[in-house]
Amino acid sequence: MGSAGSITQTGKARSRTRAAPRRVSAKQAAGLALSAFTTIDSGLAMIAPDGRMLMSNPAFARLFGEISSDDLLARLQLSAWAEASVATPLLSVNGRTVRIRVTALPEGYVLDCEDMTDQFDRIARDAKRARTDRLTELGNRLLLRERLQDLLAGPAAVRNDCALLTIDLDRFKAINDTLGRNIGDALLGLVARRIRATVTDEDVVVRLYGDQFAIIQHARPQPQSAINLAKRLRDLLSRPYMLEGQLIDVTANVGIAPLAQAVADVDQAIKHADLALRRAKQDHSVDYFVFESSLDETVRARRALETDLRRALALREFALVYQPQFDLQSGRVTGVEALLRWNSPTRGPVSPMDFIPLAEETGIISPIGEWVLRTACRDAANWPDDITVAVNISAVQFANRALASAVLSALSDSGLDPRRLELEITESVMLDARGTALGVLQQLRATGVRVSLDDFGTGYSSLGYLRSFPFDKIKIDQSFVRGTSEDPGNRAIVRAIASLGQNLGMATVAEGVETTEHIERVSADGCTHAQGYLISRPLPAEQVEPFLARSDVAPELALSDSVKVA
Repeated sequence: MGSAGSITQTGKARSRTRAAPRRVSAKQAAGLALSAFTTIDSGLAMIAPDGRMLMSNPAFARLFGEISSDDLLARLQLSAWAEASVATPLLSVNGRTVRIRVTALPEGYVLDCEDMTDQFDRIARDAKRARTDRLTELGNRLLLRERLQDLLAGPAAVRNDCALLTIDLDRFKAINDTLGRNIGDALLGLVARRIRATVTDEDVVVRLYGDQFAIIQHARPQPQSAINLAKRLRDLLSRPYMLEGQLIDVTANVGIAPLAQAVADVDQAIKHADLALRRAKQDHSVDYFVFESSLDETVRARRALETDLRRALALREFALVYQPQFDLQSGRVTGVEALLRWNSPTRGPVSPMDFIPLAEETGIISPIGEWVLRTACRDAANWPDDITVAVNISAVQFANRALASAVLSALSDSGLDPRRLELEITESVMLDARGTALGVLQQLRATGVRVSLDDFGTGYSSLGYLRSFPFDKIKIDQSFVRGTSEDPGNRAIVRAIASLGQNLGMATVAEGVETTEHIERVSADGCTHAQGYLISRPLPAEQVEPFLARSDVAPELALSDSVKVA
């Protein structure tokens, strides 16, 4: 047996034998290189320093086909690349795009050519797909932003003849909800075609989202050209559509933002067009609206008011006042209406006409409304048991499924008898959330809560609502009451509503009663209750009970028996 050392040395010798590389002759290496040169997919060529083609492979010949080597080298202008070690020019050959990697060496040039046509086509297709709305095959928001960016970065003379128009369809959501998404999508496709028919090839048309579209109008005197286009759009898009046997009508609103105006960036341009569109939607007397700087100021003021409104809720800057309602038959005050007031530390008293619509639009009305409900119930619990309290509930609150729970919770926490709470709603509640509203109203009315219809006669479908829900009270809008002395038509309306209420077993309240003439007239016309400054201005909660006590002892309104309803 050999020693351990001898075994180790033998193993190392074998390892060296296995690791020894196999020698390749120069001739074999040259043959291998030539084989790779001729079989590789890239087109390869070697050019002498004087421009002579030394050799090329079959892939090179396939790329350049019938082009002679002299013509090809002339187009490449190799001398221009002599100073650069590597260059990659693109060359169009037989309708194909070839990228040529030119490597300059002391011995000449090496050309490595690759057909990039398919890759470039794929990139172009992907880029177009990323900028195309799949539903309508118009451009999308990305395309709009890129084109706007190009315009804003370009010459002012070009930009001054351009305008951005945004288009929105009225009633599209209702159509989509009632007839189905397939019909909605098909309608958007037809709308897209009609929009495309109104513009030139230079203009850019995109679908932003949903039922909103946009156009960049090019090379036209502005804003008149955009106004003319808006009129054509309004006319064409408002014509009926026939889809699956359904005749569909929509109308279009258009906002216009001339790019000649001071625009800092793309976002501001889109914002200007959106502001103009919003104004056009709000003002139904116009088909379009052109952006003005005052719109931007209005939005900033609105945003500041919204901020203050949220702060007011958090800091409890709101208060309730109560306006008495007078029973014309008994000659007594039988209830009050809770009215919201906001005395801002920075703005002073803010009119409900200014902040209530904003609160509804932003959704802040829901927490404000719950606070009003709880506060009114708590205050009313301290008054005589025969005094009711009316609280206004907006359509936005009815969209919240927790409304019924909030009402019942406010009653439970305050201990107020449900029969003393009256919820005042407008026709918009029934219009905006009819299915939901009816269910909630029926649930609450079953507990004893009363329901009244406010501002009756100012909407479109009041009679239908009276038939669908048994209201306890109808409130006649003050515009009919105050105008009775000048307009006999208004008095006829008051009489008709009072008669309708009597036949349906509903009380009728005339709002806006400010003079003795008013109260005598509405009483003679059949109204059961009156509310207004003649009875009392709105009172803070702590003044309600003293007012009720004074009214019971010596009523301020000395109404004759003929004034009281028989």
